[in-house]
Amino acid sequence: MNIHIVATKQFQGVKGMRPDIEQALGLLKGGDENALEGAIALLQQAVFAFGMRLCGHREDAEDTMQEVLVKAIPYLPKFDNSRALAKWLYTVAKNHCLMTRRKSKFAPKHELSLEELMPDREELEQLDSSSIPNPESSTIRGEQAQRLREAIRALPPHYRIVLVLRDMEGFTDEEAGEVTGLRPGTIRIRLHRARLFVRKELQQKEHPGSSQRSSDTLHRSGNCRKMFAGLSDYLDGELDDFSCDEIEAHLEGCEPCKKFLDSLRATIQTCQNSPAECPDRQKTAVLRKQLLATYSRALATSGK
Repeated sequence: MNIHIVATKQFQGVKGMRPDIEQALGLLKGGDENALEGAIALLQQAVFAFGMRLCGHREDAEDTMQEVLVKAIPYLPKFDNSRALAKWLYTVAKNHCLMTRRKSKFAPKHELSLEELMPDREELEQLDSSSIPNPESSTIRGEQAQRLREAIRALPPHYRIVLVLRDMEGFTDEEAGEVTGLRPGTIRIRLHRARLFVRKELQQKEHPGSSQRSSDTLHRSGNCRKMFAGLSDYLDGELDDFSCDEIEAHLEGCEPCKKFLDSLRATIQTCQNSPAECPDRQKTAVLRKQLLATYSRALATSGK
């Protein structure tokens, strides 16, 4: 097994959930006023960042943050588990975002196919070690962060929610399924296609001339097609040993597929390391005072 394959098998497709909500819950249990204000601020940041990633517009994210936290405050004393709280908050936020997003909710759903996401020869030729970003070596910011936001915003909403929950908020497949109501198998399919879409969008923004597709796509062989469909499962450790061996054997003899895998892995890490956007301080401060008063009443009612 070569170094490339070893590095691939060590890749983790799911990172831990962002610490904001866990820290907030810990502060809420502290009970003093300063701790409560810090907890509310963390929850504001978490819900706003999720809303920005899902809605794509600051105004919608701010509305979502306010709506969700106003609903959540009376129930906060009942939560002892940060992951349960995160799932509940993001479920409410998801419903609000999808109801109020600027694109009509009656717009037809666009289904992403593997065929349209497969690269052509020109794109593969542009994939070399210098063109594949290394998100672990530097902070993701500036133009790179903006390109990522635009790529995610271009995703159809029912794919975007899965990518955001899994690769940006650190949810597991099962937890993402609880928030979306989707089966694990559907989560896996949509996650893979969302990753491929974002990878393609980022590549085209990096190399604008690659947007013209040629008829010569990724080898068009059965082995390449099979490998292509299972890349996310392979990277996330969801495949059995036999299927992993098949993919590794194919990669050993297929340099274009090997380069493509590197670019997909870099895309996933870019999503995982992407910075969360922050809400307006003045607006959150005003809202936080209202939320603190509501929480104090809820705490008194609960008897804690």
